[in-house]
Amino acid sequence: MEGYESRVPLKDPQESRLKNIMYVLIAVAVVLAAALAYIWYERSSLVNDLKIEKEDLTAQMIALQNDYASLSSDYESINSQLDSSREEVSQLIERVKRTDATNRAKIRQYEKELGTLRSIMRSYIVQIDSLNTLNQKLTADAAAARREAAESRRQSEQLSKTVESLSDQVAIGSQMKARAITLVGYNGSNKVTDRSSRVVRLMASLSLVENELAPKGPVRVYIRVKGPDGILLTNEEQRTFSFNGEPLISSASREVDYQGKEVEMSIYLNDIPEYVRGIYTVEVYTENNLLGSAELMLR
Repeated sequence: MEGYESRVPLKDPQESRLKNIMYVLIAVAVVLAAALAYIWYERSSLVNDLKIEKEDLTAQMIALQNDYASLSSDYESINSQLDSSREEVSQLIERVKRTDATNRAKIRQYEKELGTLRSIMRSYIVQIDSLNTLNQKLTADAAAARREAAESRRQSEQLSKTVESLSDQVAIGSQMKARAITLVGYNGSNKVTDRSSRVVRLMASLSLVENELAPKGPVRVYIRVKGPDGILLTNEEQRTFSFNGEPLISSASREVDYQGKEVEMSIYLNDIPEYVRGIYTVEVYTENNLLGSAELMLR
């Protein structure tokens, strides 16, 4: 037995250490492989997140570009600024497309620029809305002013017509008028006669009627007497006067003081060589009015 036991091989200590070292190295390798796998997974996940973030940033910029494209105004200065901002957005989109998603510093810079351009666009919207509101108010004010001006013109025209009408009425009302105009013949004994062979003079009688609106003061009344042949009868006392801008010759005239009260008056026509049978007419004038007419039949 003793001889048998002496023949059993003993373990080599060196070999055991090598095995232990190998086991440790295998464990370390496994751990390192697991760590590398985890790092790779994390990096891949981060890269994917960065790519998604870049795509989202690009989509936001394109949306902002569309917003700028739909924004317009009626003001040249704002349109010029809008064109400049649209160009900035387009350039920013191109820079983002050329930048790697893992360049986080650049991506963050572009996000800030995007925020700035958004703020600028909001300021444009506020400015355009304010100007449009002001323009609408000014347009409404201008329309109201035009309506007021038109109404003022209408009222002014109506007032002018009223004043003109009243002026016409006053002018008409202020015209001197006459009534009871007559023409009679007198013979040498100063008696009324209608026999042509005995008439030596004619007398026109009338009354200037009361009119407080008529001009007051001296007024000359003219008569124009025409014989049956229509020829104006005149003598050395004839006067020329103007009526409606036309010069007329009177047969006789007389001046009276008219103070708005009724004035009865007569005007004689003397020194006519001969009277013939027929109808004689007399027209009575002032320089402003034809007062009326009358006829006399001589036989």
